[in-house]
Amino acid sequence: MLTFANVHLRRGDKTILDGVSFTIHGRQHVGLVGPNGAGKSTLFELIRGRLLPEDGDVQLADSTRIAHLAQHTPDTDRGALDFVLDGDRELRRVEKEIAAAERDGRHEALGALHARLDAIDGYSAPARAGAILHGLGFAGSDQGRPVNDFSGGWRMRLALARTLMQPADLLLLDEPTNHLDLDATLWLERWLARLDTTLLLISHDRDFLDRTVQYIAHIDRGAVSVWRGNYSSFERQRAEAMALQQATFAKHQKRMHEIQRFVDRFRAKASKARQVQSRLKTLEQLAQTAAVRASSPFRFLFRDPVKMSDPLLDGEHLCLGYPDHEVLTDVRLRLHPGARIGLLGPNGAGKSTLIRTLAGSLEPLAGAIVRGHHAPVAWFAQHQVEQLTPGRTPLEHLQALDARTAEQDARNFLGGFGFGHQAIEPVDTFSGGERARLVLALLAWQRPALLLLDEPTNHLDIEMREALAMALSEFAGAVVLVSHDRHLLSETMDAFWLVAEGRVETWNGDLDDYARWLLDRDREQQAEERLAEAPSPSATTRADRQAERRAAAERRRELQPLKAKIQKLEHDLEQIEQRLAELERELNEPTLYDDDARDRLTAVLKEQGELRQRAEATEGEWLEASERYEALTAP
Repeated sequence: MLTFANVHLRRGDKTILDGVSFTIHGRQHVGLVGPNGAGKSTLFELIRGRLLPEDGDVQLADSTRIAHLAQHTPDTDRGALDFVLDGDRELRRVEKEIAAAERDGRHEALGALHARLDAIDGYSAPARAGAILHGLGFAGSDQGRPVNDFSGGWRMRLALARTLMQPADLLLLDEPTNHLDLDATLWLERWLARLDTTLLLISHDRDFLDRTVQYIAHIDRGAVSVWRGNYSSFERQRAEAMALQQATFAKHQKRMHEIQRFVDRFRAKASKARQVQSRLKTLEQLAQTAAVRASSPFRFLFRDPVKMSDPLLDGEHLCLGYPDHEVLTDVRLRLHPGARIGLLGPNGAGKSTLIRTLAGSLEPLAGAIVRGHHAPVAWFAQHQVEQLTPGRTPLEHLQALDARTAEQDARNFLGGFGFGHQAIEPVDTFSGGERARLVLALLAWQRPALLLLDEPTNHLDIEMREALAMALSEFAGAVVLVSHDRHLLSETMDAFWLVAEGRVETWNGDLDDYARWLLDRDREQQAEERLAEAPSPSATTRADRQAERRAAAERRRELQPLKAKIQKLEHDLEQIEQRLAELERELNEPTLYDDDARDRLTAVLKEQGELRQRAEATEGEWLEASERYEALTAP
């Protein structure tokens, strides 16, 4: 269907494509991957005919219908649904011809036009467009709103919806998940997996690629190679080739050791079973792909805080939101150093409200958060990426945080984030990915005790995402992460909080469980909508369903204190076990049994006995609470 034959292309003194030849066949789903700046978007421009190669040919049939995701939405007052429907140009053409025929009284033409409308599924088009908008997170009331009413991120979702609505033989998507949350990403993943047309997809989200493509086209240093299989398969195959040239992978060996320690520590705990299984999968993948990841050009660390309070912050019975709108109620927050919390929840459920509260930019409406004296917070959010000071260089941005820093030390630090010569270039010309990298560098320099990351991977390539995952794993402070990148979530987070229905609760499953929960929730909502739209709905049935939903919500509220108790008991047990291990090591020291250490020996033995009694009592409480929880949640 699409063939590149010995294609050469240069921009200035840089070679973008150097004799590239490959073929993509009809209905293949192909992921286009490679470092930022390698030429992925340029390849799209060649396919669309917006660029011409200096040599060679890009062969594509003239009749091929191409749908391409625009990177900007027009300034228009057109309603959202109509804007999306406009993506189907054939539909709009036939609708205009029908309107003209009706206006002119050409009844003989109407039959053929309505047959054409039926042939292109025109009668179902509004419903299909509405389903796409719903899947991308738009409420039903949003469909009539003007495009100009939406923020930039939501306009990009509208642009994506319009592209998906367009009939096409070849669909070109350039970073379609950049402005999506996890829920919308999961929906798009399912939509693309069912797509029966040719797809060429640029993405740095490895899990998204794994579930949507069957081939990988890798572009690097002017060459394009096509590999059969999804991204994980490509990475394994490439690792095997690279392993012949690379001898040691110390960074990944360290990460694998950390994951193994987590597995060994929590393997026997029922409450951690899902996370242990997820880490085992990650461990297997790391072992297979160490060579590829060791080649990453990025190496950086989040500098450890000088001091950390424990807990970093604490609050209970909190009400979070805004003066005219309560968002989350009866919230219990406690964060300890080393915590790794991933936030899950539907769009608009309150994740951003929670992040803003943790950051201190939003005070609770009720209750109070007690923050430790040594608990500095660093917050990554999209508005910070957009508010970098024009005209300043990365070096100047960093020195503005700490004027005492030597220039060479600052440049060495920025080098780990990929800023070589760019360290002294103004940020005005930086891409979105380069700006995001700079903000991460500035946060890392500040030595926070609590790191809040709200969609940090937008515009970051795969190599940078891997470096971010490794840096987070080595960070001593606490991390709270919102991300649509499931690989980053599963590789770095130890626990998940579900933000939904006005509550913040511990999520005891893994990300696959969450995807199933979302799907079931969506089906339930659709069933309720169909019931509400029925010609003569049964009031009794509706009342019963409402009562069932209220009962289920009440049951979840009753379970929350029990969950919190189980978590506290687990934390207490861990601390007791750690202290007992320290005492055991001290008891193994021969000097403890000298005559002049007799008082210390007595104190150690006494503390050991008291801790063992506490451990036994706490274990009993934990077992009782766990049994009660299982009984309440049993089907």
